[in-house]
Amino acid sequence: MVFAIAESPKEAGTIWAGTNDGLVQITRDGGKNWTNVTKNIPNMLPWGTVSNIEASRYNAGTAYITVDGHQVNNRDPWIYKTTDYGKTWKLIVNGIPKSMLSYAHCVREDPTRAGLLYVGTENGIYVSYDDGANWQALQMNLPHAPVYWITVQENFNDLVISTYGRGFWILDDITPIQQMTAEVMSANAHLFPVHQTYRLRGITVPYASSDDPTAGQNPPPGADINYYLKSQSRNVSVKILDAQGNTVQTIRGTGNAGLNRVWWNLRNEQSKEIRLRTSPLYAPEIRLNAEGWRPAPEGGRMNILMPPGTYTVKLSVDGQDVGTQPLKVMIDPNAGGSEADVQAQTAMLMALRKDLEAAADMTNQIEMIRAQLNDIRQFVRDASVKTAADDLEKKLTDIEDNLIQRKFSGQGQDTTRYPTKLIGKLTYLAGDVAGGDYPPNTQEKEVQAMFESQLADLRKRLDAVVSTDVGAFNRMLRDKNIGNVIAGGQ
Repeated sequence: MVFAIAESPKEAGTIWAGTNDGLVQITRDGGKNWTNVTKNIPNMLPWGTVSNIEASRYNAGTAYITVDGHQVNNRDPWIYKTTDYGKTWKLIVNGIPKSMLSYAHCVREDPTRAGLLYVGTENGIYVSYDDGANWQALQMNLPHAPVYWITVQENFNDLVISTYGRGFWILDDITPIQQMTAEVMSANAHLFPVHQTYRLRGITVPYASSDDPTAGQNPPPGADINYYLKSQSRNVSVKILDAQGNTVQTIRGTGNAGLNRVWWNLRNEQSKEIRLRTSPLYAPEIRLNAEGWRPAPEGGRMNILMPPGTYTVKLSVDGQDVGTQPLKVMIDPNAGGSEADVQAQTAMLMALRKDLEAAADMTNQIEMIRAQLNDIRQFVRDASVKTAADDLEKKLTDIEDNLIQRKFSGQGQDTTRYPTKLIGKLTYLAGDVAGGDYPPNTQEKEVQAMFESQLADLRKRLDAVVSTDVGAFNRMLRDKNIGNVIAGGQ
C-alpha cells in the first residue's frame, strides 16, 4: 500500500512514492513509468513503513525519507537522503540518540534555507543545520510526545507540528533558527530580521469557555523580536521607532546568553500616570504608598494600537547599539476598515491621549499642592494659616472635582455609586473610538471637542488659582516664616 507520496516542487513530473512494506519508487514522467529504487537504500528495513517523503525544493534530484520500523520491533531512527534521484542514498541520523522511542515519523526541509531540516520522532523533534549530517534537539517546552507531522506555515513563518495525543504545537516565527550561523554565534550580540506582523483585531468572542481543557494557547499579540547574546547581559533595550524616527515604545529585553525573544504589543507607551497624594473622600483609611501617592482608581491612562506602516527595531546591549531591523505592520484584512480609516482613528486617539495627559498634569499639580496643604495644617498651629489653607484647598477641589471623582476608593462598585468625571469620560471615549478599524464618527468628534473646551476652561481656572491664590498664600507663609507651597506638578 502506498503510504507516502511527494511531488517535486522543483521539477514537473517527478513524483516519489513509498509503501508500508518498505518500497520506494520514483517517476520522472508524471507516472507513466516508475523505477523501484529500494535496492539502492543501504540497510533498508524489510517491511519498514516509508512514513514520509520530502522532495526538495532546492534540488530536483534530492529527496528525504523516514522509515518507521517499530512495527517490526526496530525502534532506531531511519532517515535517508538522496541527491541523484534515488540512485544512491545516505543514512542521516547522527545526533539522534537511540532508544525505544527514537524511530522517526516525518522529515521536512526548511522553505527558506537549503540544508536546514526538521525531523519528528516518537519522543520529540530535532533540527539539522547541515543537511542531516548532524542533528540536535529542538524540544524546549514541547512534551516528549510522538511528532507525526511537520509543516512550516510560510506566511507567518511558524513551525507547526502534530503530535499523537498531545495536540498541535506551534513554534512561532522560526527566523532565528533559519538565520543562525557560525558568524552570528561568534558575535557578541545580533539582532535577527523581524518578521512582518498583522495588526489583528478581535472580531468574535471565542466560543470556548475559560476553563475549556481542549482550548489552545495563543502567542502574545504583536511582533516578536529575536536577538542573540554571546554572554549574559544586564542592560538590554529594544526601541521601536516610527517612520519619523520617534520612539514609540521602549522594551526592557531579557539578557540571557543565547537566543532571546521579546514581544512588542504594537502600542505606544502608556500615557502619563496620575498620582493622587490625598485619601479619597469618606475613605481616610485608604493610605498612600511609601512614595507618598496612590494610583487613580479611574485609571486615567491609555496606550494606542499603532497604525499599519513600517517601523524600526533598534537593539542596544550594555549601552552599545547592536543594530536595527525594519518591521512591517499590516492591517487586519478581516477587520473591515481601510488604512485611511485607521489613520483617522489614530489621529483622534493621539488627540485624546494629549487631552488625557493635560488632565493628568492638572490633577497631579492639584494633588501636589493639596498634599502640602495637609502637611501645613498638621504641623502649623496658626489658625489663620489653617483657615487660608482650607480656602485655597476649596478652590483647588472645585477644579479637581471636574477632573476626577474624589469619592472613588478603588475598593469596588465605585462607578455604580458615583458618577465618573472628565478623566474617566476621556478614557471611555478613547475606548469607544479604538473599538475597531473605523474612523471616528460625528458624535465622537463632537464629544471630543466638548471635552477639549472643558479642559481649556479648567486649565485657565487652575492657572488663575496658582498665580493669584497660591501666590497670596505663599506671601502669608513667608510673613510667618513658614516655607512656601511648591505649585509644580508631579
